[in-house]
Amino acid sequence: MPEPPCACLVLCLPVLRIPFVHPVQRPAHDGRVRLEAITWDRLGDLIAERLLDLEPADGSPWPRVAFDGAPAADPGDLAERVAEALRIRGRPSLTVAAEGFLRPASVRLEYGRHDIDAYYDGRLDTGALWREVFGHLEPGGDGRVLPDLWDPVTDRATRSPYVQLPPGGFLLLHGPLLLRHWFPFDLTVHVLLSSGALHRRTPESEHWTLPAFERYEDETDPAGTADVLVRADDPRRPAWRG
Repeated sequence: MPEPPCACLVLCLPVLRIPFVHPVQRPAHDGRVRLEAITWDRLGDLIAERLLDLEPADGSPWPRVAFDGAPAADPGDLAERVAEALRIRGRPSLTVAAEGFLRPASVRLEYGRHDIDAYYDGRLDTGALWREVFGHLEPGGDGRVLPDLWDPVTDRATRSPYVQLPPGGFLLLHGPLLLRHWFPFDLTVHVLLSSGALHRRTPESEHWTLPAFERYEDETDPAGTADVLVRADDPRRPAWRG
């Protein structure tokens, strides 16, 4: 009786040798952009140097600069550093805190102290900022800027005098959620904190505000739209793209 055919078929094929490719070492990125390590002092100097050549698109003689960031990111500190760097270079500036233009407590707390929509939409008196700050710095304006209007601690008008900003002087406005209001900024700086760093560095009593910054990131994308991006997760080791 003939033997049954073999149930398996063995094919002898040449062995292919595929060279090992080492993974590419990519530089650290923050989302879509590369960030470079820097010191705060050097950052203030570099931003000031950039401002020296800044010309407002609308022809205004007063460049307007935003320093945007959550309170935990302290964008005001960077604004003050830039103001000092400009002073050394012989250029005047006025640093204005958005906190000085909050609505009265009876308005901003109408729906309770922890209403997230009121914090996001109704906290800042944008009309007052347009009237007392930006309106005076438009082409043909007089340069007389009100540095603050309302004290959120005493909940009273500050009665501060107007400040005359000479032509060529810079407005440095700092505060949270600034890039969603269509203010006529000529350069924008966003001080970024990751969600984890924002949570860690925000006082527990203010954790109720965190959803507002998540919404801001989703709707405005400040990290993607700002002219200068500063990452400050570790306050001792900032990184930037500018």
